[in-house]
Amino acid sequence: MTFKTRWAGLARSRADSQVDELRAELTDDLGLCQDICDCQAGQLVSLVGTVRSVTIKPKDALPSYEVELYDGSGATTVIWLGRRTIPGIVAGRRMRVNGRMTINDGRKTIYNPRYILKPV
Repeated sequence: MTFKTRWAGLARSRADSQVDELRAELTDDLGLCQDICDCQAGQLVSLVGTVRSVTIKPKDALPSYEVELYDGSGATTVIWLGRRTIPGIVAGRRMRVNGRMTINDGRKTIYNPRYILKPV
């Protein structure tokens, strides 16, 4: 077996393992996450979606960083209190959040959730 043949086999197996990791990640997200439209107030939720908008409160208000997370079934507002910015969380970014769903002014809202940013 030549070096070139071994290298090609190694590259193929590495690509296959990366595909398997991505497939496992997607299965994990889809298997354990709820649709936003099905979430109820008071429920612990795990959601995956895309950030549609980012709102930063003005300096004279209490600091908070708000995003609208959309998953195709609906949208929810995610608010981090005491923050004016969170690196990496920008419009168009996919992310996963875990927290307790509440209803605030008729909108589904999650305060200070744990989050994982998905690869760009």
